[in-house]
Amino acid sequence: MAESRTSAQGGMETSYGYREVSEGEKQGLVNDVFHKVAKRYDIMNDVMSMGLHRAWKDAMISALNPRKDTAFRALDVAGGTGDIAFRIVEASGRLAHATVLDINGSMLAVGAERAAKRKLSDQLTFVEANAEELPFEAASFDSYTIAFGIRNVPRIDVALKEAYRVLKRGGRLLVLEFSEVDLPLLDRIYDTWSFNAIPQFGKAITGDAEPYQYLVESIRKFPNQENFATMIRQPGFSRVTFTNYTGGIAALHSGWKL
Repeated sequence: MAESRTSAQGGMETSYGYREVSEGEKQGLVNDVFHKVAKRYDIMNDVMSMGLHRAWKDAMISALNPRKDTAFRALDVAGGTGDIAFRIVEASGRLAHATVLDINGSMLAVGAERAAKRKLSDQLTFVEANAEELPFEAASFDSYTIAFGIRNVPRIDVALKEAYRVLKRGGRLLVLEFSEVDLPLLDRIYDTWSFNAIPQFGKAITGDAEPYQYLVESIRKFPNQENFATMIRQPGFSRVTFTNYTGGIAALHSGWKL
């Protein structure tokens, strides 16, 4: 059922779930997945995390603790539907500005519509671009967040270098991602749920099980907590730590540009 995770040296760039693809092919395949699930993305996260993603995201924002002033500039990557960006702006008392970047226009369209309904459009900017080539000047942002998106980036090492480049000195990187379960009984339960239930729920919700099968497999291929922490250190991030949530089903990684 499970396959070995990629190491700190990489491998996700040619891994589309358990299927090996040619370099350069993965991005298009991932784009197709998120075009299919964009309108039901929140439901998808509820299915993937058994509803726990909401508490994990709240904990991520608590860790970030954005400043309550207009100078705070946040970048949320692969966050097209706005879930993290909305939380950042609200936590700042609606004073901070958040830029939402996503490679997928369908996801961004959902986010822009949701922002308008929440009357948050003035505090948000939506940008369609690639995490591996950010269209921003160096030292532009106080924070860089990415939730459940880094494992879908083909060249994770390049994306982390870009994160380091666009952060100001003293800026913080926070990455929330599904990770390696470290409790023996829980890992078996979670595997059974993931591989048997999630694709079937996905098919019932969207009419297509394949995107969910990819997402389940991509979790198992993603580097474990220690290896991903090593990857974060490579571009120069300091004070790199991680915190496991729910026995390691998810982990919040933190790094600082000092």
